[in-house]
Amino acid sequence: MSLAPAASAETPSPRPNLFRIYRLEAKLEFLKVLRLPAFAIPTIAFPVLFYVFFGLTFTPPGGFNMAQYLLATYGAFGVIGASLFGFGVGVAIERGQGWMLLKRASPAPSGAYFAAKIVMALLFSGIIVSLLYTLGAVFGAIEMSGGRWALLAASHLLGSVPFCAMGLAIGYFAGPNSAPAIVNLIYLPMAFLSGLWLPIQILPTFIQKVAMALPAYHFAQVALKTVGSDAGQPLSFHLGYLAIFSVVCLVLAGVGYRRDKDMTYG
Repeated sequence: MSLAPAASAETPSPRPNLFRIYRLEAKLEFLKVLRLPAFAIPTIAFPVLFYVFFGLTFTPPGGFNMAQYLLATYGAFGVIGASLFGFGVGVAIERGQGWMLLKRASPAPSGAYFAAKIVMALLFSGIIVSLLYTLGAVFGAIEMSGGRWALLAASHLLGSVPFCAMGLAIGYFAGPNSAPAIVNLIYLPMAFLSGLWLPIQILPTFIQKVAMALPAYHFAQVALKTVGSDAGQPLSFHLGYLAIFSVVCLVLAGVGYRRDKDMTYG
Protein backbone atom coordinates (compact mmCIF):
# COMPACT_ATOMS: atom_id res chain seq x y z
CA MET A 1 0.00 0.00 0.00
CA SER A 2 1.57 3.21 -1.16
CA LEU A 3 0.95 6.51 0.43
CA ALA A 4 0.73 9.47 -1.90
CA PRO A 5 2.90 12.39 -0.84
CA ALA A 6 0.95 15.14 0.75
CA ALA A 7 0.51 18.12 -1.46
CA SER A 8 2.71 20.96 -0.30
CA ALA A 9 1.20 24.36 -0.32
CA GLU A 10 3.05 27.53 0.49
CA THR A 11 1.37 29.61 3.09
CA PRO A 12 0.96 33.09 1.68
CA SER A 13 2.73 35.71 3.74
CA PRO A 14 0.41 38.24 5.26
CA ARG A 15 0.34 41.62 3.61
CA PRO A 16 2.08 44.28 5.70
CA ASN A 17 -0.11 46.83 7.41
CA LEU A 18 1.35 49.97 5.86
CA PHE A 19 -0.67 52.32 8.03
CA ARG A 20 0.66 50.65 11.18
CA ILE A 21 4.23 50.78 9.86
CA TYR A 22 3.99 54.49 9.07
CA ARG A 23 2.27 55.24 12.38
CA LEU A 24 4.85 53.39 14.47
CA GLU A 25 7.74 54.90 12.54
CA ALA A 26 6.37 58.41 13.13
CA LYS A 27 5.65 57.74 16.80
CA LEU A 28 9.14 56.36 17.47
CA GLU A 29 10.78 59.19 15.55
CA PHE A 30 8.93 61.80 17.60
CA LEU A 31 9.73 60.07 20.92
CA LYS A 32 13.36 59.66 19.93
CA VAL A 33 13.78 63.35 19.17
CA LEU A 34 11.73 64.41 22.20
CA ARG A 35 14.18 62.52 24.42
CA LEU A 36 17.16 64.39 22.97
CA PRO A 37 17.49 67.54 25.12
CA ALA A 38 20.10 68.98 22.75
CA PHE A 39 17.43 69.10 20.05
CA ALA A 40 14.10 69.42 21.84
CA ILE A 41 14.94 72.16 24.34
CA PRO A 42 16.63 74.71 22.00
CA THR A 43 14.17 74.06 19.18
CA ILE A 44 11.18 74.84 21.40
CA ALA A 45 12.72 77.31 23.85
CA PHE A 46 14.58 79.70 21.53
CA PRO A 47 11.56 80.99 19.54
CA VAL A 48 9.49 81.26 22.72
CA LEU A 49 12.16 83.16 24.69
CA PHE A 50 12.97 85.46 21.77
CA TYR A 51 9.28 86.21 21.32
CA VAL A 52 8.87 87.02 25.01
CA PHE A 53 11.88 89.33 24.92
CA PHE A 54 11.25 91.13 21.61
CA GLY A 55 7.54 90.65 20.98
CA LEU A 56 6.04 91.10 24.45
CA THR A 57 8.53 93.44 26.11
CA PHE A 58 8.98 96.16 23.49
CA THR A 59 6.02 98.36 22.60
CA PRO A 60 7.13 100.76 19.86
CA PRO A 61 5.26 104.04 19.40
CA GLY A 62 2.97 104.76 16.48
CA GLY A 63 0.46 101.98 17.05
CA PHE A 64 2.64 99.26 15.51
CA ASN A 65 1.56 95.92 16.93
CA MET A 66 4.95 94.34 17.60
CA ALA A 67 3.44 91.35 19.40
CA GLN A 68 1.27 90.42 16.42
CA TYR A 69 3.98 91.03 13.83
CA LEU A 70 6.60 88.97 15.66
CA LEU A 71 4.08 86.24 16.40
CA ALA A 72 4.02 85.53 12.68
CA THR A 73 7.79 85.82 12.18
CA TYR A 74 8.90 83.93 15.30
CA GLY A 75 6.41 81.22 14.42
CA ALA A 76 8.19 80.95 11.08
CA PHE A 77 11.54 80.99 12.88
CA GLY A 78 10.52 78.07 15.10
CA VAL A 79 9.11 76.03 12.22
CA ILE A 80 12.26 76.51 10.16
CA GLY A 81 14.42 75.37 13.08
CA ALA A 82 12.37 72.23 13.69
CA SER A 83 12.46 71.36 9.98
CA LEU A 84 16.14 72.03 9.34
CA PHE A 85 17.47 70.37 12.47
CA GLY A 86 15.02 67.46 12.30
CA PHE A 87 15.88 66.67 8.71
CA GLY A 88 19.30 68.17 8.10
CA VAL A 89 21.07 67.10 11.27
CA GLY A 90 18.99 63.95 11.79
CA VAL A 91 19.58 62.49 8.33
CA ALA A 92 23.30 63.38 8.36
CA ILE A 93 23.88 61.73 11.74
CA GLU A 94 21.90 58.62 10.83
CA ARG A 95 23.80 58.32 7.55
CA GLY A 96 27.06 58.43 9.50
CA GLN A 97 25.80 55.75 11.89
CA GLY A 98 24.88 53.41 9.02
CA TRP A 99 21.19 53.66 9.81
CA MET A 100 20.32 54.52 6.21
CA LEU A 101 22.03 51.34 4.98
CA LEU A 102 20.05 49.28 7.47
CA LYS A 103 16.84 50.97 6.37
CA ARG A 104 17.52 50.16 2.72
CA ALA A 105 18.17 46.52 3.61
CA SER A 106 15.01 46.18 5.70
CA PRO A 107 11.65 45.20 4.16
CA ALA A 108 9.98 48.32 5.53
CA PRO A 109 8.98 50.88 2.89
CA SER A 110 11.59 53.60 2.52
CA GLY A 111 8.87 56.21 2.46
CA ALA A 112 8.05 55.49 6.10
CA TYR A 113 11.42 56.87 7.21
CA PHE A 114 10.93 60.20 5.46
CA ALA A 115 7.24 60.43 6.36
CA ALA A 116 8.15 59.95 10.02
CA LYS A 117 10.56 62.88 9.90
CA ILE A 118 7.92 65.08 8.26
CA VAL A 119 5.42 64.17 10.99
CA MET A 120 8.06 64.83 13.65
CA ALA A 121 8.80 68.27 12.18
CA LEU A 122 5.07 69.07 12.03
CA LEU A 123 4.49 67.98 15.63
CA PHE A 124 7.37 70.05 16.94
CA SER A 125 6.21 72.98 14.82
CA GLY A 126 2.74 72.56 16.27
CA ILE A 127 4.11 72.66 19.82
CA ILE A 128 6.13 75.80 19.08
CA VAL A 129 3.34 77.78 17.43
CA SER A 130 0.83 76.70 20.10
CA LEU A 131 3.08 78.13 22.82
CA LEU A 132 3.63 81.32 20.84
CA TYR A 133 -0.08 81.76 20.13
CA THR A 134 -0.90 81.28 23.81
CA LEU A 135 1.67 83.88 24.85
CA GLY A 136 0.47 86.30 22.19
CA ALA A 137 -3.18 85.97 23.11
CA VAL A 138 -2.70 86.06 26.90
CA PHE A 139 0.19 88.48 27.38
CA GLY A 140 0.35 90.28 24.04
CA ALA A 141 -3.36 91.14 23.95
CA ILE A 142 -3.59 89.88 20.36
CA GLU A 143 -7.19 89.70 19.27
CA MET A 144 -7.98 87.86 16.04
CA SER A 145 -10.94 85.89 14.80
CA GLY A 146 -10.87 82.11 15.01
CA GLY A 147 -10.58 81.92 11.23
CA ARG A 148 -7.53 84.16 11.20
CA TRP A 149 -5.84 82.13 13.96
CA ALA A 150 -6.51 78.98 11.92
CA LEU A 151 -5.15 80.59 8.76
CA LEU A 152 -1.98 81.67 10.57
CA ALA A 153 -1.52 78.16 11.97
CA ALA A 154 -2.02 76.62 8.51
CA SER A 155 0.53 78.99 6.96
CA HIS A 156 3.07 78.13 9.67
CA LEU A 157 2.63 74.37 9.47
CA LEU A 158 2.51 74.17 5.66
CA GLY A 159 5.57 76.41 5.55
CA SER A 160 7.61 73.59 7.06
CA VAL A 161 7.54 71.71 3.73
CA PRO A 162 10.19 73.78 1.86
CA PHE A 163 12.52 73.64 4.85
CA CYS A 164 12.06 69.90 5.32
CA ALA A 165 13.20 69.61 1.69
CA MET A 166 16.11 71.95 2.40
CA GLY A 167 17.07 69.96 5.47
CA LEU A 168 16.92 66.72 3.50
CA ALA A 169 19.32 68.13 0.92
CA ILE A 170 21.70 69.28 3.66
CA GLY A 171 21.44 65.89 5.36
CA TYR A 172 22.61 64.04 2.24
CA PHE A 173 25.57 66.32 1.56
CA ALA A 174 26.78 67.26 5.05
CA GLY A 175 28.79 64.97 7.28
CA PRO A 176 27.42 63.83 10.64
CA ASN A 177 29.83 66.03 12.60
CA SER A 178 29.59 69.11 10.42
CA ALA A 179 25.80 69.08 9.89
CA PRO A 180 24.86 71.00 13.10
CA ALA A 181 27.38 73.75 12.33
CA ILE A 182 26.27 73.98 8.70
CA VAL A 183 22.61 74.22 9.66
CA ASN A 184 23.36 76.95 12.21
CA LEU A 185 25.45 78.88 9.69
CA ILE A 186 22.51 78.82 7.28
CA TYR A 187 19.61 79.09 9.73
CA LEU A 188 20.60 81.96 12.01
CA PRO A 189 21.92 84.49 9.44
CA MET A 190 19.00 83.67 7.13
CA ALA A 191 16.53 84.32 9.97
CA PHE A 192 18.05 87.71 10.75
CA LEU A 193 18.38 88.82 7.13
CA SER A 194 14.80 87.74 6.39
CA GLY A 195 13.31 89.92 9.12
CA LEU A 196 12.30 87.10 11.44
CA TRP A 197 13.91 88.61 14.53
CA LEU A 198 13.11 92.27 13.85
CA PRO A 199 10.63 93.82 11.40
CA ILE A 200 12.14 93.87 7.93
CA GLN A 201 11.03 97.50 7.50
CA ILE A 202 13.48 98.78 10.12
CA LEU A 203 16.48 96.95 8.68
CA PRO A 204 18.86 98.69 6.24
CA THR A 205 17.75 98.88 2.61
CA PHE A 206 20.47 96.56 1.33
CA ILE A 207 19.36 93.86 3.81
CA GLN A 208 15.79 94.23 2.58
CA LYS A 209 17.04 93.60 -0.96
CA VAL A 210 19.05 90.56 0.14
CA ALA A 211 15.98 89.20 1.94
CA MET A 212 14.08 88.92 -1.35
CA ALA A 213 16.40 86.06 -2.36
CA LEU A 214 15.92 84.07 0.86
CA PRO A 215 13.23 81.41 1.39
CA ALA A 216 12.70 82.41 5.03
CA TYR A 217 11.64 85.89 3.89
CA HIS A 218 8.95 84.51 1.60
CA PHE A 219 7.74 82.10 4.29
CA ALA A 220 7.50 84.95 6.79
CA GLN A 221 5.63 87.13 4.29
CA VAL A 222 3.02 84.40 3.78
CA ALA A 223 2.48 84.24 7.55
CA LEU A 224 2.48 88.05 7.86
CA LYS A 225 -0.11 88.34 5.12
CA THR A 226 -2.57 86.42 7.29
CA VAL A 227 -2.27 89.12 9.99
CA GLY A 228 -2.16 92.04 7.57
CA SER A 229 1.45 93.07 8.24
CA ASP A 230 3.26 91.88 5.10
CA ALA A 231 5.40 94.01 2.79
CA GLY A 232 2.75 94.12 0.07
CA GLN A 233 4.00 91.66 -2.57
CA PRO A 234 1.42 89.28 -4.09
CA LEU A 235 0.83 86.00 -2.26
CA SER A 236 1.40 84.12 -5.53
CA PHE A 237 4.93 85.55 -5.69
CA HIS A 238 5.87 84.11 -2.30
CA LEU A 239 4.14 80.77 -2.88
CA GLY A 240 5.74 80.41 -6.32
CA TYR A 241 9.18 81.09 -4.88
CA LEU A 242 8.69 78.53 -2.11
CA ALA A 243 7.37 75.92 -4.54
CA ILE A 244 10.37 76.31 -6.86
CA PHE A 245 12.74 76.30 -3.89
CA SER A 246 11.18 73.05 -2.62
CA VAL A 247 11.58 71.35 -6.00
CA VAL A 248 15.22 72.44 -6.27
CA CYS A 249 15.97 71.12 -2.78
CA LEU A 250 14.25 67.79 -3.51
CA VAL A 251 16.25 67.40 -6.72
CA LEU A 252 19.47 68.06 -4.80
CA ALA A 253 18.38 65.60 -2.11
CA GLY A 254 17.73 63.00 -4.82
CA VAL A 255 21.22 63.53 -6.21
CA GLY A 256 22.67 63.12 -2.73
CA TYR A 257 20.58 60.00 -2.10
CA ARG A 258 21.81 58.34 -5.32
CA ARG A 259 25.41 59.35 -4.58
CA ASP A 260 25.13 57.92 -1.08
CA LYS A 261 23.64 54.71 -2.46
CA ASP A 262 26.37 54.34 -5.14
CA MET A 263 29.11 54.92 -2.53
CA THR A 264 27.56 52.25 -0.30
CA TYR A 265 27.15 49.54 -2.93
CA GLY A 266 29.99 50.56 -5.24
